[in-house]
Amino acid sequence: MNTKLVPALAAVAAAAFALSACSNSEEPSTGGDTAAPTTTTMAAPTTTTEAMAQGVTTPDDTFGPACSQLPAEGEPGSLDAMGPQPVATAASTNPLLTKLVAAVGAVDGLADTLNSAEALTVFAPADPAFAALGDAKFQELAGKPDQLAPILQFHVVPQRYDAEGLREAGTVQSLNDSAPALKIEGEGDTMTVNGAKVLCGNIPTANATVFVIDTVMTPPAA
Repeated sequence: MNTKLVPALAAVAAAAFALSACSNSEEPSTGGDTAAPTTTTMAAPTTTTEAMAQGVTTPDDTFGPACSQLPAEGEPGSLDAMGPQPVATAASTNPLLTKLVAAVGAVDGLADTLNSAEALTVFAPADPAFAALGDAKFQELAGKPDQLAPILQFHVVPQRYDAEGLREAGTVQSLNDSAPALKIEGEGDTMTVNGAKVLCGNIPTANATVFVIDTVMTPPAA
């Protein structure tokens, strides 16, 4: 799975169509009225470059050492299976993210919110990241959704980025508005998010690009 974040939008000139619709020919007028020229505009189609600039990726774009741990093509949780699914649904089939899915399920309505969002970037801690917290801490957070929600929001950006777009942005603001922006460093297999290593990046889902990371990121105390 290969990194990225925002390539420049390729502006395609649709203006030529509008200009070509203007005609200088006039019919002889007996009443002094001159018909206004008609202008027709056409919307430019979305190009591949434009889609990339919106952070949309494909299975061929994924990168990182943990990508090989995903199920084979055609199986639940595989790249091709997750691609058409909204992000929370896709994550629920990903064998790397069972603890994250449980955490999201502990916050009422969060899965639906993630699934219904138009475009997101999700930094998804792998199971070992939650294991590092200890089971007692995980259970404690799961029992306190008001404390868990800001931590999970710190892992979600309300804009879709691919690895290249993240690298170019340098910092991105999470859904946790009270927390500092997330800092992106490195690229490819050396990319980090607030120091957390990207284990598998550029995972495509229907409404989000997912980066599996090796750490549960905790926002600084207010």
